Amino acid sequence: VWRFVLIKLHLMLFQVFVLYGISVKNFAKKKGKLVYTGAKMFGVPLENLPRRYIPEFGLVPCFLVDGCSLLLDRVGTVGLFRKPGSLPRVKILREKLNRGDDALSTASPYDTATLVKQFCRELPELLFPSELHAALLKAQALPDLQDKMAALQLLSCLLPAKNSSCLQYLFDFLHKVSQRCSDNLMTSSNLATVFVPCLLPPPNKTEMSEERLELRVLVLRTFIEFPHVFGNKLIVLVEYQFKISLADFLLNASHFRCDS
Repeated sequence: VWRFVLIKLHLMLFQVFVLYGISVKNFAKKKGKLVYTGAKMFGVPLENLPRRYIPEFGLVPCFLVDGCSLLLDRVGTVGLFRKPGSLPRVKILREKLNRGDDALSTASPYDTATLVKQFCRELPELLFPSELHAALLKAQALPDLQDKMAALQLLSCLLPAKNSSCLQYLFDFLHKVSQRCSDNLMTSSNLATVFVPCLLPPPNKTEMSEERLELRVLVLRTFIEFPHVFGNKLIVLVEYQFKISLADFLLNASHFRCDS
C-alpha cells in the first residue's frame, strides 16, 4: 500500500540510508564565517546577490537568469561552454558586472558562457555542498536505474532552498542547450564534463582518478538529461514494502537528525 507522507530533512536522510545504504554528512549546521569581498557579483554568497523570483524555480540570481536567457538566444553556437571566451574581454566584463553595470547585452556567447562558469565556480560555498559529494557519487554508482534516480532525487532534496533554486534553473537551462547538440555539438555529457569543476570539483588527488571523475560527470549528466528529477522537495512516495515505518523513523531519528 502506497501512502503519501510529508517529508522533512531528517526523514529523507533516514530513507536514503535505509533504502540505499547512503549516509550524508551534516552540512545544515555548517559553521564558519564567509568572507565578503565587497564585489557585487563574483565570489558573493547567494543570499547577498540580487535574485529574481522565477515561479517554476524560486529565487535565482539575476546574473544567472540574464546570462542564461541571452545564451538561449544563441544556443546554436558551436562549442558553447567548451570554447573559452576572450580573457581580456571577460576581465573587462567582470569589472563592469562587479560595479553593477549592465554588461551582458553586447557580450559574445563565448564570453557570457565563460562568465556563467566563473560565477558558479567562484561562489564562496559550492552549489553542491562538499559534504554531499560522496553520497551523490555512491547514488550514481547504484546498479539499478530506478534506485539510482530515486536516490539522486532524494539527495537533491536535502539542499538548502537557495542552492536548490539555482541548480534547478541551471539544469533546466543546460537541458535546453543539450537539446540543440546537433547545432552546438554540446551533448549532455560534454556539458557535464565542463561543469564538473564548477559544481562537483574533486577535493584531492584521490578523487581525480578516472573512475571518480567519470562518476562526477555522470551525476551532472543525469540531472541535465532529467532536470525534473532534481529537487522535488516536500512530498515523496514512501512504500511500506520498504519497511520504513514512522515507528522505525522515530526510533532512529536522533541518529539521522539534521535540522533545516
